[in-house]
Amino acid sequence: MSTGTRPVLTRIVGHVPRVAVAAVAALALTACGGGTEKTESKPSAPAGGTSAAFPVTVEHKYGSTTIAAEPKRVVTLGLSDQDAVLALGVKPVGAVDWFKEQPYGKWPWAKDKWGGTAPQIVGERDEYNIEKIAALKPDLVIAQYSGMKKEQYDTLSKFTKVVAQPKGLPDYGASWQVMTRQIGKSLGKDAETEKLIAGIDARFKAVREKHPEFAGKTLAVADSFEAGKYSAFTKTDPKAIFFSELGFTLKPEIDTLAKPGWNVAELSAEKLNVLDVDRLVWVTSSTESDNRIKAEPLYRKLKVHQEKRDLFVPYQDPDIGAAFSFNTVLSIPYAIDEIEPLVAALK
Repeated sequence: MSTGTRPVLTRIVGHVPRVAVAAVAALALTACGGGTEKTESKPSAPAGGTSAAFPVTVEHKYGSTTIAAEPKRVVTLGLSDQDAVLALGVKPVGAVDWFKEQPYGKWPWAKDKWGGTAPQIVGERDEYNIEKIAALKPDLVIAQYSGMKKEQYDTLSKFTKVVAQPKGLPDYGASWQVMTRQIGKSLGKDAETEKLIAGIDARFKAVREKHPEFAGKTLAVADSFEAGKYSAFTKTDPKAIFFSELGFTLKPEIDTLAKPGWNVAELSAEKLNVLDVDRLVWVTSSTESDNRIKAEPLYRKLKVHQEKRDLFVPYQDPDIGAAFSFNTVLSIPYAIDEIEPLVAALK
């Protein structure tokens, strides 16, 4: 299976490989100029004037960043940050890739927003190409759904404003609401942001009211890439958050099995009993994967399987699993439209 079709956005967050910021970036940083976070200087107003929303100060994991004027050139370094930025009417000039999935228009919920404009790819996961970022001359870098390190933040802050991941929460552990508000504030679009969030909240509420039977039902989301190895997602994972907001109850035992800082619990076949819930959603990449899981002798003993309360959802084609893996203001409506009838059909 190619990494491009890997059926999960957060399969390895918490232990993704990271590299130190390249020393050669110093030359590019000097060429781009700009002040540090400690020595704020007021830039001249952009053409057409400065929005009344500015200046804004955004707190984050590594302190706070004051943005004096409306950003015109935005680079997103979080794995799904580009969705909220697009939803607020801004096309990032740079973004990171994830398993070569091309964040610029592959997904149906974002294609129209990108149009014919593709961003420069400036890294993969948490490995950023500082020279490429500097060459884009951004006036704002956003890294919400990320594992950005302090040294990366410090290096980027030498030539641009940087809003790192939310403070007080584990990396990749903030809700879509928190991250969207951080992005909206950074762009000076608080009112538009609250409208977007209210619209998504209304969509979730409508599903809960339509399907009161979801309430009290335990649900787990899982995946498997090879025989004998399985994963279940904790309450901080976007996929689990999505189903929780549909009204389901997550199983706390899964959280206790995850390593500290991880949003996924790795399971052997002998531990599959933790997945014996009222509803079980597998995110998979092929019929072959589905059949392999169903053929596991210990899995076949679970009541959730015997009573056909398990659901195998493709990550892509159609892009259902990808949509609730991203779990953004753009992808959630698509995910709800696709998954609601599927989970409702389980008895």
